[in-house]
Amino acid sequence: MFSGIVEEVATVTALALDRGNIDISLRCSFTGELRIDQSVSHNGVCLTVTAIDGDIYTVTAVRETLLRSNLGLLKVGDIVNVERSMIMNGRLDGHIVQGHVDQIAICASVKETAGSWLFTFDYLFDKDMAKQGYITVEKGSVCVNGVSLTVCNSRDNGFQVAIIPYTYLNTNFHSIKEGTVVNLEFDIVGKYISKLRAFL
Repeated sequence: MFSGIVEEVATVTALALDRGNIDISLRCSFTGELRIDQSVSHNGVCLTVTAIDGDIYTVTAVRETLLRSNLGLLKVGDIVNVERSMIMNGRLDGHIVQGHVDQIAICASVKETAGSWLFTFDYLFDKDMAKQGYITVEKGSVCVNGVSLTVCNSRDNGFQVAIIPYTYLNTNFHSIKEGTVVNLEFDIVGKYISKLRAFL
């Protein structure tokens, strides 16, 4: 479980195809604190550490993950938002993020607005999935590329988020432009409420 508060960006150093899976190797400052079998969020996707070599660690993304996320689009040199799992006696600064990406979205526009940035994202709307909570709500939470954000201008197939300078500079949001594919995880609380309503 994660909070959506990105610790840093890691750099992809190698990609290796293993049947339908991809082994992704990354360099980051906290590699020395990791252990094999630990969970780390990568652009919002929870992946297990499978190898550690100096300041580089490796994780494996399976076919299902590659189909639902943007990890299959990674290239060597790309930067990835990373976050280690939550410590349960700490503050929850973001919101409850499982690291289970629901689907991708496309950046429709980026506008600088007096010191911050307004990002618009569009995603494929499915009415049946929406009934299960795969939606955004005004002022609700959404996780984009592993970043916990507040929704504004929510609509059936999209939403906007306002990004402050710190988040813009310290995550891969500064590399997102029109047409960029991002990962979405909708709010787990909303999913449970939607599921419960089906039984009422």
